[in-house]
Amino acid sequence: MNDPLEFAINLALETGELLQKYYNPAGVHATLKRDKSVVTEADLAADQLITQKINALYPQDGIVSEESSHFHTASHSSTWVVDPLDGTTNYSLGLPIWGVSIARLIDGHPELGVVFFPRLNELYFARRGSGAYLNHKPISTRAPNPTQPMSFFACYSRTFRRFNISVPYKPRIMGSSAYTYCMVARGSALLGFDVTPKIWDLAAVWLLVEEAGGSIQSFEELQIFPIETDIDYSTKSIPVIATATSSLLDKARSMIQKK
Repeated sequence: MNDPLEFAINLALETGELLQKYYNPAGVHATLKRDKSVVTEADLAADQLITQKINALYPQDGIVSEESSHFHTASHSSTWVVDPLDGTTNYSLGLPIWGVSIARLIDGHPELGVVFFPRLNELYFARRGSGAYLNHKPISTRAPNPTQPMSFFACYSRTFRRFNISVPYKPRIMGSSAYTYCMVARGSALLGFDVTPKIWDLAAVWLLVEEAGGSIQSFEELQIFPIETDIDYSTKSIPVIATATSSLLDKARSMIQKK
């Protein structure tokens, strides 16, 4: 019987190879969608590849993807949530931080997640109850250390436009929502915060952060999982905060205030 995690890892690697063929360090042509997010020819080709592969091996499963199906239906107990190209703006500008995110949800909750960043050669994955990994080596979040003053806060430029920030760590803007949370999971960032992530930005890394020992929640403490039926997820953005420890999560909320 096929192992869904092994399948997802291989699919992420194959999709990464496809995206590399479209990639150009000088940049690629991009257009704006109706929601003002960026899309390229590579996004659509990657989405087609992923959708075809899932449908071929898991025809009974549902798919929620940024570039095609935005709805989860109650008829599917297993659903794949996919971002074929996370960090499209970076990709279109020839920057290296971009990747593919693939998660499988059972009864609406993430059970496995894979995120692959081809230009960085970083493959992150997790299965519920089995830990988190980077390139097949275990990773974990890292609690604040008074002897290590150079901690950082992974975020977005819009974070500072919409919130008053008093976080005492150096801010770093990665340009990829998934990579923001991967930085927390691997122990590089103490805190990650994105203002407008969608479900396909979150499904895989949500599990990755949890399995790495971190805490991740909706900033407004809204329920994200299980995902809901008959909602257009392209219109649903929820600020999400991730931290190395649960105690830091509570502290971080007081350091991030809406303007």
